[in-house]
Amino acid sequence: MTYPSVLLANAVNEFSRLPGIGSKTAMRLVLHLLRQDVEVVDAFATSLTRLRNEVKFCKHCHNISDTDVCSICSNPRRDAATVCVVENIQDVMAIENTQQYNGVYHVLGGVISPMDGVGPSDLQIASLVERVGRGDISEVILALSPTMEGDTTNFFIFRKLAASGVKVTVIARGVAQNDELQYTDEVTLGRSIVNRMPYKQ
Repeated sequence: MTYPSVLLANAVNEFSRLPGIGSKTAMRLVLHLLRQDVEVVDAFATSLTRLRNEVKFCKHCHNISDTDVCSICSNPRRDAATVCVVENIQDVMAIENTQQYNGVYHVLGGVISPMDGVGPSDLQIASLVERVGRGDISEVILALSPTMEGDTTNFFIFRKLAASGVKVTVIARGVAQNDELQYTDEVTLGRSIVNRMPYKQ
């Protein structure tokens, strides 16, 4: 595509780097920004820059946070002895929206996927094992999406925690096989958390 401006071309190319954004959608977004007041675009750009430069990851659960310890981990009303293991931040948000869970989380940052070059060492599994090893955790809930990669990760974590004697449960399969957790409706997801069962190999 031929652009009338190098600046326009550069902006479209940058937007096109985003997942799910093609060149046509990128062009629409850029042209939309051009129609906005300078203050609006400046605020948009500043929020992205601050996000990248200032966002933190909770030192306990690895959730995105504005501080060293996220608002969930620092909340004294949460059950710190129950840890829900999830793949990503979106899953934390999905489970929180069910209002059926009052424990804390552990965000792995992905699932084991040899096809994608993701192994156990690429995830926050070692920190989970260390966390459980301190003896403060009574239950670990495996709340990964019911896909082959999710099940593989569940099994790996179960084996890693076996010696600790901690109770390991898995969310009930009200979540359909191969469904992504973050796209599951809140009622189904909430029931899956409430009706969790002991993990079995």
